[in-house]
Amino acid sequence: MTDAPHATAESHVFEADVSRLLHLMVHSVYSDKDVFLRELISNAADACEKLRYEAITAPELLGSDASPRITITLDEDANRLILEDNGIGMSRTEMTEALGTIARSGTRAFMERVEAAAQNKDGAQLIGQFGVGFYSAFMVAERVDVVSRRAGADDAFLWSSDGKGSYTIAPADLNDAPARGTRITLHLLEDAKGYTKRYQVENIVKSQSGHVPVPISILDKPDAEPAQIADGTALWTKPKAEISKEEYADFYRGVSSQYDEPATTVHFRAEGRHEYTTLAFVPGSKPFDLFDPDRKGRMKLYVKRVFITDDVELLPRYLRFVRGLVDTSDLPLNMSREMIQESPILAAIRKGVTNRILTSIEKLAENEPETFTAVWDNFGSVIKEGLYEDYERQTQLLGLSRFRSTAGDGWRSLAEYVADMKDKQTAIYYLTGDNATQLQSSPHLEGFRARGIEVLLLTDPVDSFWVTSSQGFEGKTFKSVTQGAADLADISANDADAKPDVPVADDVQQFIAYARLTLGDAVTDVRASDRLTESAVCLVAPENGPDRQLEKILSGAGRMSQTTKPVLEINPTHELITALATAASGELGGDETFREDAVQLLLDEARILDGDKPEDARAFSARLSRVFKRALA
Repeated sequence: MTDAPHATAESHVFEADVSRLLHLMVHSVYSDKDVFLRELISNAADACEKLRYEAITAPELLGSDASPRITITLDEDANRLILEDNGIGMSRTEMTEALGTIARSGTRAFMERVEAAAQNKDGAQLIGQFGVGFYSAFMVAERVDVVSRRAGADDAFLWSSDGKGSYTIAPADLNDAPARGTRITLHLLEDAKGYTKRYQVENIVKSQSGHVPVPISILDKPDAEPAQIADGTALWTKPKAEISKEEYADFYRGVSSQYDEPATTVHFRAEGRHEYTTLAFVPGSKPFDLFDPDRKGRMKLYVKRVFITDDVELLPRYLRFVRGLVDTSDLPLNMSREMIQESPILAAIRKGVTNRILTSIEKLAENEPETFTAVWDNFGSVIKEGLYEDYERQTQLLGLSRFRSTAGDGWRSLAEYVADMKDKQTAIYYLTGDNATQLQSSPHLEGFRARGIEVLLLTDPVDSFWVTSSQGFEGKTFKSVTQGAADLADISANDADAKPDVPVADDVQQFIAYARLTLGDAVTDVRASDRLTESAVCLVAPENGPDRQLEKILSGAGRMSQTTKPVLEINPTHELITALATAASGELGGDETFREDAVQLLLDEARILDGDKPEDARAFSARLSRVFKRALA
């Protein structure tokens, strides 16, 4: 449990990302530096909670000092602020790992987002959004000293840095070190002297950290008597009627390491077969780790107010943006975290909490549409992962989901879509792609637009997957407009002046047959289209294969070794097609090179309209040159 003693100090260089982060914080436009105190208090509270957990199996760690506490000492004469806890403390190795690197967030992508926030003058949320914890101390301190003694250890260590690229770790004076826990001394910058004033520090603590589950005391000066300014009462144990909106918001900022307002709060106590209390928040802005590849949640598990872990799945991964905690008395304190994860009790709690949070979001959509719209803007693409992963709740999630569509610029629900369906329309049509603006110009929409049929424009990668496994909505199946036949003949055109459907002319049929023969294995089929009204051609997927966008995603990820051949649809009334058909059946019928070039160029045109490149750029260029020469001859 202890490290071997070292006689001399060791100097270390921060990881590159840490050095950059410290520089950014010190030189950023961040205007509300008070948040550093909340971050240090939050860390201290976590240390106390970790000690309570370890003391379940090793009560000797508490010794004669069983009550957790956090103490803030103000030293105006020396321009210092000191924060001390009697929590778990750190060994030399733990100190290096905790204070020399950003263990979970030290990635290049993380740093790029921090830099972007600073450059965009988004300083008001820089620290809160990215949750940099301990390192925020360097916004107000020219040097930070940390003395820590691990619970149960004899030795203590001193960590010191000016935040400019390096730090030292040395054995600490045991007579001056805490008996257990950590003491952080901030040697304040000249413009941070206000943090030695009691009224200022006390206001910050009460507004940002008044509800941490550890009592907080303050000393006006090093030799003063401590005065308690927060009693350590867990907010979630109080009745809802006794908690103000401001108190909820303050607690949310502490538990989430964000600095915004929660969009909605879910606070309830479940009683019956299983008893537990949940206090959860839907954030008002995107957490920095929303798209972390691990997709881990950030809900904390407490058992009888003892913090157990934040590494169990209390919610499905598509609700990973939710912040908060669950406190239960049904789980034993001495159960391992691995056993907790597999516990049927935890599974029942997970189900109950998930249902309540989804119900709360549904109520938000019904009662506060503007707030819900903001939530969907931030988290809709994540919630939709549940449409693919959570079959049990798919119907509920479909009702909750909102989509862009050809009906307008706003969000549309499926209930609205179904209510506006045309006579004889049997499917919910959709088009997948990278962005809505690009999709709006797709030739696949032309026939649907002419008939006033709404098409959902799905731009999130997960959209290509959940629609293939969905059983539909209110009896209507989902159908891609880029897959199979459009089957629009039975639906009347929207425009009273629209041309009635007429049989495909004989010469056009002959041209289509020639194109089918010429293209051979390059396509599955060539056929007349009822979905095209303005464009000459388009590509669609066969009826039984994946739609065009899904195939691109799977191929790009190496999940399809062989792609399916598309269907080339030809608009039989387009002037280019009728002209080519007439020419091919007339005087140009014997010009085999021209006819073949024309067909191949139509296929390449369809590929370009589909967002792809011609399969053979050199051949495409040669054909285009020959056609130009033929036209100018």
